[in-house]
Order: sequence, then structure tokens, then C-alpha cells
Amino acid sequence: MACGLAVTTDGSLRTRIPVIANEVKPSMTDDHLIERCIAQQELFKGRFLHAFRDTVRLPDGGEATREYVKHPGAVVVVPLLEGPDGQTRIVLERQYRYPIGQVMVELPAGKLDAGEDPLVCGRRELLEETGYQAREWARAGQMHLAIAYSTEVIHIYFARGLSLGERQLDAGEFLDVFSATPDELLAWCRDGQVTDAKTLSCMVWVQNVLSGAWPLEWQALDPISSP
Repeated sequence: MACGLAVTTDGSLRTRIPVIANEVKPSMTDDHLIERCIAQQELFKGRFLHAFRDTVRLPDGGEATREYVKHPGAVVVVPLLEGPDGQTRIVLERQYRYPIGQVMVELPAGKLDAGEDPLVCGRRELLEETGYQAREWARAGQMHLAIAYSTEVIHIYFARGLSLGERQLDAGEFLDVFSATPDELLAWCRDGQVTDAKTLSCMVWVQNVLSGAWPLEWQALDPISSP
């Protein structure tokens, strides 16, 4: 591959466009990539996970099988807490995750109930798990957590103007709540102390939101009423 500046016949400079061997030019459609389901087998249906094995038609006409999990989706919240020194802190949780047998440091999150609005879910989960409510909320984006084998989409929300009340943990739910500075959390991500995928991904947003590079549209919301 060659790139850089080239001298034209009139003596001026122009950018030399990189030339890549076997470069694939953009296509107007994705038909040459798309796999289409031709048969489906249900493997398992649990309380909220639903597993399937599909037979698919490949772009070249062949067949293959794809096993995957249908997931209702979830919300992760980045709660920005103003510390007594005026420094921004992030509310975090420590929770034992049975499948990997470890206590994980992670941002507050929870799955969507059927038909639930992601913002409603985020507000509910933040209150239930941490006891915090927020005066202002902003949607940041979304992520697909495990694209090779799951349909799960996680919606990302930021919350600020926090006030602390009583947690409302679900039966059988046990977790610690604490806070850290963005620099502390970033260092834990770098050093491998934080390996939760949604928390790692959200740190890209945290860095850019706090620097002002990625502005958010905040909306003020009234507190959730006690049941």
C-alpha cells in the first residue's frame, strides 16, 4: 500500500490515495453477505432466554446452521454523582455472576420487561438496585452485546442530579453499591479488574461525554413515586 503526497505536473501537491491489493469496493446492497432462514428449531425456552437452531441459506447458495439466543434486551445506566469535593464520580455495583463464578464490578443494568420503554426500565433499575433517582436523563446509544449468538441489545443512558433513597432489590438479589472517579474506573478497565463488556463499552461514552466531545440531550424528569 502506498500513500502520502505526490507532485503534479504543475508542481503542486496532491494527496496520493492508498492502493490496497484486492480491495473490495462498496456494494449498493448487502445481498452478498445476508443469510436467510429456511428452517427453525426451538432448543430451549426458559424464564427469559429462548434458544434456537436455524438452518440458513448462505449467499453462495449453500446451507449452514446457526444456534443463537433470543433476549428481550436490557438497559445500562451511567449514573454521574457529584462528590462532596465537586468531583464527578460514577455509581457502580459489585455483584456475583454465577455463570463465570466471579464478583464483578459493573454499571447498574437490567433487562427489559415485555413492551417496556428503555428509559422506564433504566429509571426502575437504578432505583431498585442502588436507591438513587436522577433529576435528568439522556440517551447515549445502544450496543449489541454478543452478535455471534444473541439478539440482545443494551440501551445506554446517562443520569445526573442524583438523590439517594431506599433500594428496592428483587428477592434473591444481592449486590454492593459504591462509587469511583472516572479515572479510577478507567484504570481498572486497563488493568483487567473490570472485564464486564457493557461497562468497558460505556467507558468510551464516559470519556467522550465528560470531555464534551459527545454532547447529550438531557431531559428533566420527576422522581418515581413510591408504590
